[in-house]
Amino acid sequence: MPTSPGPERHTSHEAATEHPEITYIGCARCGTLIAGLDGRYACSGCGWVNEWTEGHRPLPGSRRRRT
Repeated sequence: MPTSPGPERHTSHEAATEHPEITYIGCARCGTLIAGLDGRYACSGCGWVNEWTEGHRPLPGSRRRRT
């Protein structure tokens, strides 16, 4: 199912949150509608993934482990 090439955001509010945002886009390889977190996508149909740097915000840092 071909879709528009740009990401489509589905949120109830425009304010930035600390939680990941679910976004949708058409797969660049096969056109399947796929969902991702903060603009990072992986297609289960053909295996396409976008570059991690293409996300809408930086990846979170690692947390210190308790010892």
